Amino acid sequence: MGEDLGPLAGCDFEAVLFDSDGTLIDSTAVVERCWARWTAEFGVDPDDARHGVPVIEIVNELIEPAQRSRALARIRELELGDVDGVVPMPGALDALRALDAATSAIATSCDRDLMEVRIAASRISAPPVVITRTDVEHGKPSPDPWLLAASRLGADPSRCLVVEDSQAGLDAARAAGCATLALRTTTSGDLDADAVVDDLSRVRFTKESDGVRVALR
Repeated sequence: MGEDLGPLAGCDFEAVLFDSDGTLIDSTAVVERCWARWTAEFGVDPDDARHGVPVIEIVNELIEPAQRSRALARIRELELGDVDGVVPMPGALDALRALDAATSAIATSCDRDLMEVRIAASRISAPPVVITRTDVEHGKPSPDPWLLAASRLGADPSRCLVVEDSQAGLDAARAAGCATLALRTTTSGDLDADAVVDDLSRVRFTKESDGVRVALR
């Protein structure tokens, strides 16, 4: 499938805001193991556990109220206890090295403790600004995580580029007014974004005098 950066080509961005799982961190094996076990234990259709949405939203949607507390505690227990196979995504290390504390941030649907566990396991060099589900009232697909990440960097959301692998995260970014670059790392269907590439190894970021630019490799 061809790749074209379309409206992103030649744009100068104040900052690049990254999702974590499926974008910078490959936790696919862990996620599949944990959610397969959880859905089996709670009698939930595995296809209903949507990627890119905070755990609490999934639990509230799929589990009856009386069981939600136990269900949430169980999936958190499973995910926090399993980091086998957590590694950087292709191109993630180069992307982060090309940027700095003023031009990059992470906004994830993970809670703070899970994000810290996966960052440590993957050994990526995360930027100082990391926004988690713990930090916002509403997670993706609400724009709140992206807006807070931009705010912490002192950047205008309309001049930020969001890099995401889930449609929920892309929708959140669009609602925040950000430009969007989608990765085909975890989604087999079409992704609605300004541009779509296979993964971060397909692009390079450079810091110019007017901001950050993205180009195809």
